[in-house]
Amino acid sequence: MPRYENRVQLVLALVVGLLLVANLFTLTLVAMTPPDRSVRAPVLFAVFTVTLLVSLPGIFLLPRWLVRPYRRLVGEAERAPVAARPEGARDETEFVLETFQAVVAQLRAQQRELEQLSAQASARAASAEMFNERVVASVPSGLVAFDARGIATIINPPARALLETGADAAGQHLKTLLRLSPELTGLVERCLQTGELYRREEVSATTGDGRARRLGVTVAPVDPQPASGAARGALCLLTDITEVAQLREAVALKRNLESLGEMSAGLAHEFKNALATLHGYAQLLQNLELDERGRGAASALLQEVRNLTQMVTAFLNFARPQPLQLSEVSLPELLADCAAELQPVYDERRVAFSVSGEFREVRADELMLRQALLNLLRNAAEAIDEMRAERLVNAHGSVETGNSSGGDWLVLSIADTGTGLTPSELQRIFIPFFTTKTKGHGIGLALAHRVVAEHGGTLSAANRTGEEAGAVFTLRLPLETSRA
Repeated sequence: MPRYENRVQLVLALVVGLLLVANLFTLTLVAMTPPDRSVRAPVLFAVFTVTLLVSLPGIFLLPRWLVRPYRRLVGEAERAPVAARPEGARDETEFVLETFQAVVAQLRAQQRELEQLSAQASARAASAEMFNERVVASVPSGLVAFDARGIATIINPPARALLETGADAAGQHLKTLLRLSPELTGLVERCLQTGELYRREEVSATTGDGRARRLGVTVAPVDPQPASGAARGALCLLTDITEVAQLREAVALKRNLESLGEMSAGLAHEFKNALATLHGYAQLLQNLELDERGRGAASALLQEVRNLTQMVTAFLNFARPQPLQLSEVSLPELLADCAAELQPVYDERRVAFSVSGEFREVRADELMLRQALLNLLRNAAEAIDEMRAERLVNAHGSVETGNSSGGDWLVLSIADTGTGLTPSELQRIFIPFFTTKTKGHGIGLALAHRVVAEHGGTLSAANRTGEEAGAVFTLRLPLETSRA
C-alpha cells in the first residue's frame, strides 16, 4: 500500500509540473500575440480555469504527501515504550525529539547492561577454565585427553613426567606421545575406534634409558556414537605401579618359598639320612679289592653322593633359616674376602673383578651376608660366556637418602658383561632349583634372595641398559638413620 501511494503522488506531481510548464508556454504564446483584448481574454480565462482545477487537488494533496513521513514519525513516537510521557499540549516536534531521546537513552542503557553481562560471562568462563586447569594439574595421576583424530588436547604434569615429554606435548599424535608404551597406544586406538572402556588395565612401558616400567591405566571414551561405536575422544589416566608390581611379585615369591620350604624340609632330612648311608657304602666299596673299572665306578658313586649331600645341605640351609647374628659389617672388606675366596674361579674363567662407589657400614649377619655375596659373585662370573671379549664383574655401591621408601638405603649393584637374562628368566631367577647353567642346583640365588629379605632389604635382577650387555643384580639394605 505505501508503495502504491508513493507512485500516485509521483504521477500527480509530474502532472502538476507539466501543467505549470504548459501554462508558461501558453502565457508565452499569449504574450507574443497581437495585443487584441478580445482574443487574449478567453485564452487567459481558459488557461486560468484549467490551471485552477488541476492545481487545487495538487495543492491539497502535496502538503499531505510532504507531511506523511513526519506523521508516521509522530505515530511511532506515541507507540514507543517510554516511561515518562509529555503532559498536556506540547509541540509535536519537541514530543518526537524527547521520545526518541528517551528511546536512545534506553538503548544505551541496555547496551551497557549487555556489555556488563558479556563481561561477567567472559569472567565466569575464564574462571571456569582456570579452575579446570588447576584441577587437571593437581590430579596426582597422569591425565591425557585425546580428540577423535588421536591428537592430545590436555596433558597434566604427572603425565608428562611418566611419558617423558615436554611442555609442548599437547598437539602430538598418540603414536608419538605414547611411543614408550605400545600396549597403551593400542588401548587408546581401540577405544577411539570402538568406544570400549578399559578399566584398571596393566601395561608395560620403558623409560628413556631402557628400564622396564609397569603402568596402571584406565582409558575411557568421550561421547561414543551409538551407530558407529566410534568415540569423539578418549580420556586416559596413568599411574606408575612399578614398585607395586615388584612388591606383589616379591610377596608371591616369598609365599611360594615359604610353602616350598615347609613342605620339603622334612623330605630333605630323610634324603640326607639316606645319602649318609649311601656315602658309607661308597666308601666301603672303595676299600674293597676291585679292578680298575670297579674302583672308577666306586669313585664316581662317591662323588655323586657328595654332590647330592651338598645340594641337600644347601636346601636345608635355605628352607630352615637361622636367627640373625647382627653386627656392624663393612661391605668393602666383605667384598674383598669374597673376591679372595673366589679368585680361583675368576682366574679360571679369565674374569676381572672391581669395586667402586660409596659404601657405609650396615648392621647385618656377616656370615649369611657373606654367603649371599659369594653366590651373587660366583653367578656373575659364570654368566660370562667364553666367547665374550669383555670379561668384567663390577660391584658398585651407592647411598639413597630421603626416598619414598623411607630412611636411608645402601645399594650394591653387581653387574657382569654376560649375555643378560630373558624376560622369562627374570621372572623365575629367584625360584629354587631354577638355573640357566648346565651345572648347578638353582639354590644360590634363591638363598641370596632370602638372606637379603631377612635383613629387611630387597634383591632384584635386571639387564644392563644402553649399549652395555649383561645382567645386574641390585641389593638394597637399610641403613640406620642415626648413623648417617
